[in-house]
Amino acid sequence: MTLTLKSLGGAETVTGSKHLLDADGTRVLVDCGLFQGLKHLRERNWAPLAVPPDSIDAVVLTHAHLDHSGYLPKLVREGFRGVVHCTEATASLCEILLKDSAQIAEKDAEYANRKGFSKHEPALPLYTMRDAERALKHLKPIPFNAEFEVARDCGLTFRRAGHILGAATAEVKIAGSTLVFSGDLGRYDDAVMLSPEAVAHADYVIVESTYGDRTHPKTDILSELGDIIERTIQRGGTVIIPAFAVGRVQILLYHLWQLKRTGRLAATPIYLDSPMAISATELLRAHPDDHKLDSAAIEGSCAVARYTRDVADSMAITANPMPKVIIAGSGMATGGRVVHHIRTFAPDPRNTILFAGYQAVGTRGARLLAGETELKMFGDWIPVRAEIANLPQLSAHADADEIMRWLSGFTRAPRRVFIVHGEPAASEALRTRIGRELHWKASVVDALVGYELKEECDRSNAC
Repeated sequence: MTLTLKSLGGAETVTGSKHLLDADGTRVLVDCGLFQGLKHLRERNWAPLAVPPDSIDAVVLTHAHLDHSGYLPKLVREGFRGVVHCTEATASLCEILLKDSAQIAEKDAEYANRKGFSKHEPALPLYTMRDAERALKHLKPIPFNAEFEVARDCGLTFRRAGHILGAATAEVKIAGSTLVFSGDLGRYDDAVMLSPEAVAHADYVIVESTYGDRTHPKTDILSELGDIIERTIQRGGTVIIPAFAVGRVQILLYHLWQLKRTGRLAATPIYLDSPMAISATELLRAHPDDHKLDSAAIEGSCAVARYTRDVADSMAITANPMPKVIIAGSGMATGGRVVHHIRTFAPDPRNTILFAGYQAVGTRGARLLAGETELKMFGDWIPVRAEIANLPQLSAHADADEIMRWLSGFTRAPRRVFIVHGEPAASEALRTRIGRELHWKASVVDALVGYELKEECDRSNAC
């Protein structure tokens, strides 16, 4: 039996994860993500998938972030009829994220048609709310640490990956081989999320490399976060924190609650201006086994901010000149309510725009961190005079040392490690390090190249 691995996304970039396993016609897609960031990447969402969606037998989701799940509505609309296997918390988060993604797509298309700036007549959304709702019906939650058959002669076991609620590594047994997909690995000793679980063995490992060429600062996050906010408030400014609604917001709320408990920021109003983040935060209560927080910490974290669900309330806090902290999506400032806040607050040097994690190439976040002094927003050029700060240690992604720590948990060398989900420099740095420190064969995956994998060796014979 032949087995082929092909990455239809999430290779040579940090977005659009889709990894296809083909075992003599049995096809399993591990992750089904949207391309985000640079325009040439986003345009790939509109291209036909490299294989017919109706030829895919099953989808495995490692977690709910849109760069791993957001293509599902289009996949279903274009013919996929199988089951999407995920964890309980991932299913809960997908209901929030996929509907929100569809709503944004519909609103963007409507706005383009109303303003007449689209190249297409009429402008259409990538998918609709109806598409998202249909896709959600395909989700089938399964528990951690139990093997399930997901396609003909194909078994799946999820283990905890940390990162966000429900995130998992995926062990897939197919065509006599065992493959382990890291998905997005979380941090060890994170204040909120559980540490990634070790995996004993695999024939092939497919590992992310978002931070494959760097490590997170080993500094006191509470002290740094408190210092940035306090100096901004003291000069009469507002702190804008672009944050991913799922994962980053919950970690930020926990740390802000901790600061309040120590007496810092006592009089500073904090706003969570993201309906999606509010809903995701409430899931902490529903999935207590997926994180470290006890009931007191959950309630304290959830209560530290004032929630603004309505657009009118969002506009009111933008117009309010009083010093404050505003947390809003999106995390790379590519869309959502945070863009309106940045347009208002970026020109004033009293204010601070604080980033809290990875910023993909081409995003507003990456450009601001690179020192750009103007941003084009809503057709106008906006001067950037606010302080730009970054706390990469707030990232929910494992850094290079933590990726190596997870890989070191395998009790024997896999036949090959495939490196995905990273910018080229980060992926290459991780490949070099795996070879130097672990002496394993490792390759950076080329987009759309099919890798033929050998059948699992009979352990009683030489390979």
